[in-house]
Amino acid sequence: MSRLFGTDGVRGEANVTLMPEMAYRLGRAATLYFGKKSEEQPLILIGRDTRISGPMFESALTAGICSAGGRAMLAGVIPTPAIAYLARKHKAKAGIVISASHNPFHDNGIKFFGGDGYKLPDAVEDELEAIVHQLEEDDNLPRGTGKNVGSWEQRDDLLNQYIDFVLSTCTERFDGMKIVLDCANGASYQVMPRVLNELGAEVKVIHALPNGKNINKDCGSTHLESLQKAVVENHADFGIAHDGDADRCLCVDEKGQVIDGDHILVMCAMDMMKAGRLPYNTVVTTVMANIGFHKAVKEAGCRAEITKVGDRYVLENMLKNGYKLGGEQSGHIIFTDYSTTGDGPITALQVLSSLKRSGRKASELTAMMTTYPQLLVNVRVKTKEGWEDSQAIQDAIKAGEKELGSDGRILVRPSGTEPLIRVMAEGPDQAQLDRICHAIADVVLAEQGGVE
Repeated sequence: MSRLFGTDGVRGEANVTLMPEMAYRLGRAATLYFGKKSEEQPLILIGRDTRISGPMFESALTAGICSAGGRAMLAGVIPTPAIAYLARKHKAKAGIVISASHNPFHDNGIKFFGGDGYKLPDAVEDELEAIVHQLEEDDNLPRGTGKNVGSWEQRDDLLNQYIDFVLSTCTERFDGMKIVLDCANGASYQVMPRVLNELGAEVKVIHALPNGKNINKDCGSTHLESLQKAVVENHADFGIAHDGDADRCLCVDEKGQVIDGDHILVMCAMDMMKAGRLPYNTVVTTVMANIGFHKAVKEAGCRAEITKVGDRYVLENMLKNGYKLGGEQSGHIIFTDYSTTGDGPITALQVLSSLKRSGRKASELTAMMTTYPQLLVNVRVKTKEGWEDSQAIQDAIKAGEKELGSDGRILVRPSGTEPLIRVMAEGPDQAQLDRICHAIADVVLAEQGGVE
């Protein structure tokens, strides 16, 4: 039986592979698990993004929570990191977010935070999954009856509480700055225009008219083309893009050049180091960070800690070692001084603050890091098992590494969610990368079995 929880919660196509019945069981399971050591009815917060299926899953989760005798507090449409913050603020037992992040509108997902605002450890997800399977087989687990039937409340003030919190993390004002903001027709569409206006910026907002079906569609942090165009056409100083649930942030400088998560980490690391706020002069990133990132932080006198792909592994390393800044190329950036998870609005303000304090144009900061060409080839295989033990694959990787030398690198890894082996190469020559990547991919295909 495959694991219910993936790398970031339970995810699938709404009413196809992710059903409201599953949401109901997850609501029951969460209440039973988080309420087992409490005599009071456990409080669970629920937030969602703008997908058309969001209210359906919200209702199903709420019903599950109430059936098990819990209290559901509904925040409505709100960024994912807001639920992490609000769970701590309101001393909830857990927070639940209904979102499929950067995926198309027809997908949805259910992800959990503990009452401490952190994503759940694998062991806790396994316990929740075991309860869900028990509910599927024979739902004879406890229910609230009589005065112990659960309750729910809609709290329209929670969004304002999060906005106030985000504003409290910023010490700069942005008067005189012209900013284009892309909300991805998602969960940031109410928060970020208000935050930036409050801090004095002149803001042009795009993609902030969600209709349930246009979330992430040709916009947001995964489709930056319209933001790049708008920044240049409006002679703006800066552009900001979030994904559908606003836990990511990518940016664009005044020339329309992309400022990805690697660039953001370099910019903020240098700013924090200058202020003496970067412990051990160290920033945490993943194996996917561009080789240009490593060269830039080294030149700046910084060092980088490397983790597996996934913001949970970045955070785990940060908490273990006392680091304050970490993230991924995709725009999941974590500032542990302010948040327990990737927070797009907070990231945007920290980048803007770094820019303001530098007194330079955004393109000057962008130039601090040279992005090396990077090519990723996904090989669909019959099995991911045993690829590391294949001598042919290892020989192909070594041959590629020898050809690239010290100015490039190769990374081969299995996907955590699909039957894919990913072959990634970086270096100064795109044509060379294409040849090397596909040569390795051909060997992987031959060794692991291709899928038509």
